[in-house]
Amino acid sequence: MLFEFIMERLFAIFLLLLFSPLLLILYFVVRLTSKGSFLFKQKRAGKDKKPFWIYKIRTMVRNAEDLRSKIDDQNEADGPAFKIHNDPRYTKFGRFLAHTALDEIPQLMNIIKGEMSFVGPRPLPIDEAKKIPKKYEKRFTVLPGMTSLWIIHGADHKSFEKWMKLDLEYIKNKSFFYDIKILLVTVGLIIRLLVSKIILIQNLKVKS
Repeated sequence: MLFEFIMERLFAIFLLLLFSPLLLILYFVVRLTSKGSFLFKQKRAGKDKKPFWIYKIRTMVRNAEDLRSKIDDQNEADGPAFKIHNDPRYTKFGRFLAHTALDEIPQLMNIIKGEMSFVGPRPLPIDEAKKIPKKYEKRFTVLPGMTSLWIIHGADHKSFEKWMKLDLEYIKNKSFFYDIKILLVTVGLIIRLLVSKIILIQNLKVKS
C-alpha cells in the first residue's frame, strides 16, 4: 500500500513535468481570453470528509460562485449535486477545457500532496458532501480520484443514486489492476473527446 502511494505521487510529479509546456500554453490562453486567475480552487471533502483545496484550470467567469444562486433552477442533476453540462457561467474557452477534462490537470498537485488519487470517487464540494445519505458514507473511506468508475460510465448521464452506487462498486472491487483499467478507459475517453471537439471546431470554421 505504501509502495503504491509513493509510486503514484512520483508518477504524478512526472506527469506534471510532462504537461508543463501544455499548462504554459493554456495559462496564456485562459488569461488572454477572460478576466480572472488561471487556477480555480475550491474546498472539497476528501477521505474521511477531511476538507482540502482542489485545483482546476478556471473554466468559468470570475464571479461564477456568486452567480450560482441565480441558476439553481437550471440544475440537471438530482440529489444534492449541482451540475449543468453547458453551464452558462463557462467562458468560451473554458467550455472546451471542461468538456475535454483538460481543466483537471492541476489535480496532479493534489495527488502529489496526498489529498487525491488517480482513481477514486470524485470529491464533492463541502456543502454537497454534507447532504450525502448515510448509506453512501463508505465513498469517503478512500482518497477521492481524478477519474472514477462513474466518469467512465458517462458522468453527465447518470442519476445521483447511480453515481453513488458506482462509487461503492469501485470501493468493493478496488485493486491496482482495476485502477489501471479505469485509467486506460479514461485516457481513451479523453482522446475521443478531444478529437470530436477539434473536428467540431474545424467544421464550424469551414461553414463560416
